Amino acid sequence: MTYARTGKDKSREKKPGGERSELHGSAVHLLHRAGQCAEEIFTTEFQRWDLTPRQYAVLVAAYEHSGGSQTDIVERTGIDRSTLADLVRRLLKKGLLQRRRTREDARAYAVRLTDAGREIVEASGGIANKVDAQILAALSASDREKLVGLLGAIVRHMQKTER
Repeated sequence: MTYARTGKDKSREKKPGGERSELHGSAVHLLHRAGQCAEEIFTTEFQRWDLTPRQYAVLVAAYEHSGGSQTDIVERTGIDRSTLADLVRRLLKKGLLQRRRTREDARAYAVRLTDAGREIVEASGGIANKVDAQILAALSASDREKLVGLLGAIVRHMQKTER
């Protein structure tokens, strides 16, 4: 398995046990590992609501665009349609979302938060900020801004290339 190098020679970095690893220079691997760490922090902080990061993203998207369609949520979150349909079903069972067919298109669903869903989103904003702060704690303030900006640039670029 070969990974693209990121300018700096990564061959000097060592694996546990002293061997050198290509993984230390792999954006794919490091993004995945950072995502795992972030999800662990999120799960710990949000355990009282029993939500995953993607479920929370759906709730926030529904909060910000009440009555929007599931397609709107796909566009806002980047979650694929089939995964979103499953997430919505789970959130319906938890009593956090409600949905109904839209008037404009009988095939589409409009999604709204229930009162319980709205309460969670409104009560959890500070906790979501705490999660972000914990994830970014290893970086200086300017590096935090840079990282978030760079991650956004990657996502925007990838969305353009998908279209």
